[in-house]
Amino acid sequence: MGMAAFALVGASVVFTSFLSGIFGMAGGLVLLGILLLLLDVAPAMMLFGVTQLAANGWRAILWRRFIRWDIFRGYAAGSLVFFGLMKLVAFLPDKGFVYLGLGLMPFAVEVLPHHYRPHIERRFAPFLCGGLIMVLQLLAGAAGNVLDVFFQKSSLDRKTVVATKAATQTLAHFLRILYFGSFALIEGDLPPLWLFGACIILAFLGTSLAARVLERWHDEGFRKWSRILILSISAVYIVRGIWLLAQ
Repeated sequence: MGMAAFALVGASVVFTSFLSGIFGMAGGLVLLGILLLLLDVAPAMMLFGVTQLAANGWRAILWRRFIRWDIFRGYAAGSLVFFGLMKLVAFLPDKGFVYLGLGLMPFAVEVLPHHYRPHIERRFAPFLCGGLIMVLQLLAGAAGNVLDVFFQKSSLDRKTVVATKAATQTLAHFLRILYFGSFALIEGDLPPLWLFGACIILAFLGTSLAARVLERWHDEGFRKWSRILILSISAVYIVRGIWLLAQ
């Protein structure tokens, strides 16, 4: 990676942290796509995990009074159980598969009948959500769009949605770092340590800037633009994934 690539990563971290700070998602999809252009899967996933851990962790701190801790506890239990199962499998996907997975998941969710869509406030739904998101994040790279489906039918307002999702994703990205970090260490393919530190600081910056925007926004616009943004990004990733697999 040259200086231009490092500058691109830094700008992407600020922008995508700002994006996620507003919508509670979407930024991760963009950032991971950029990192995969520059790095192999294991180091890209690890750098992505560290950056998103910082962004989501800081967002969870900023909005901590709105977190639904009962939902978080169920999510955490499901995540840990399925993380253990995935460690036994130890599967490392290739780039084409990751891009295709990132792109297809939102459209798969869109065709799911509304009465079959999950509801995060139902009994056992947080546990199932945590397990499903963990598997998808390790196989397809990111699953913020699927996580959002669990919250779309809930009675939670935008601040509670963003805060609770930030808490769950903080845990998810910590586990992601452990999972893909083991591959990166074995392959000797870790990014420089200073890059991790720079990305953490930039993630704090983007997240803090977004808090002011979220405070002034309304719930209707929040849900509408979340959907438009996710589907647009996903269409680009489907094309990218098909192109890579065709190679």
